Amino acid sequence: MQTLSSRWVGHGLYLVIMAALISGVYIAGQKINYTWHWERLWPYVINTEAQDIVAISDGTAVIDAKGTLSIAPDFGGDPQIVSEYDQLVAREGDLIFQGDTIARIEGWRFGPIAEGLWVTIKLSCLALIFSIVLGVLFGLMRVAQGQVWRNLAVTYVEVIRGTPLLVQIFIVYFFIGTVFDLDRFTAGVAALSIFTGAYVAEIVRAGIQSVSPGQMEAARSLGMNYTQAMIYVVMPQALKRTLPPLAGQFINLIKDSSLVSVISITDLTKAGREVVSGSFAPFEVWFTVAGLYLLVTGVLSWAIQRLEKRLAASD
Repeated sequence: MQTLSSRWVGHGLYLVIMAALISGVYIAGQKINYTWHWERLWPYVINTEAQDIVAISDGTAVIDAKGTLSIAPDFGGDPQIVSEYDQLVAREGDLIFQGDTIARIEGWRFGPIAEGLWVTIKLSCLALIFSIVLGVLFGLMRVAQGQVWRNLAVTYVEVIRGTPLLVQIFIVYFFIGTVFDLDRFTAGVAALSIFTGAYVAEIVRAGIQSVSPGQMEAARSLGMNYTQAMIYVVMPQALKRTLPPLAGQFINLIKDSSLVSVISITDLTKAGREVVSGSFAPFEVWFTVAGLYLLVTGVLSWAIQRLEKRLAASD
C-alpha cells in the first residue's frame, strides 16, 4: 500500500506535470503570435447584455393604456405586438422601419455555446437510452437458441460496426428520414442509437457468455424457464461485468454525437464553429468546447463508477 508521504509526492509530481503542459500551451500561443481574448468568449456562454427587440416591418408605433407596444404595418397585415419588455425605445406615433430597435429586455440568457451543450446532452441521453434497449435486445438475440435470431443479430452487428458512423448518419437522415418524415434531431438520435446499439450488443453478448453455464443449468434445475433464468440469474451477473466497457462505449457516444452537426443540428461542436466565425477567438472556443465535452464525459464516468462500486458492495 502507498504511504501518505508517497501519495503527496505523487500529487506534487502530477501538479508539476500539469503546470508544465499548461505552460507549454501558453508558450506555443506566444510563439505563433496569438493574443488570447477569453473575455470575448463569455457572452457566447452566458449573455448578460440587454436583448434588442426589433421591428419586423415598417409601420407606426402604438402604445395602449396597459403599456403594450404594437407596430401597425404601413401596408396592412397583422401588427407586431410587444407586451413584455424592460426598456421601451419606441414612442407613441413614431415612424418605425424594419430592423429598428423598438424595445429591450434586460437580464441574462444562455449563449450559443451553452445552448449547444444542452442539445448535445439531450441528444446523447436519448441515444444512450435507445442504444441500451437495442443493445440488450440484440445481445440476447446473439445467444438465443433460435438460429434465425442469431443470424439477424449477427447481420445487424456486423453491418453497423463495419460502416462509418458519418455514412450511417447520412443514410438515416436522407433516406430513412425522408421515408418516415423525420426531423434532423430525431434522425440524429436514431443514427447514434443504431450505431452504439451494435457495440452494446457485443458487450452484452460477451457479458452473458462470461457467466458460467452452470448458473443457467442451476436456475433451470430449480424450475425456472429460460427467460426467468436469464432475467434473474444470468443478466444481473453479466451487468456487473459489462459496466466498465459500457462506460467506455457511452463516453464514445457523447464524443461521436459531434458528427450530427453535418446534418445541421446545432450541437456543441456546430455552435463552436459558429462562435469562432463571430468571435475571432478560435483557440479559446475550441479549448472551451473540449472542456465541456470533458465535463460531460467525466460526470458520466463518475456516475458509472459509483454504480459499479454499489453493485460490488451488494455481493
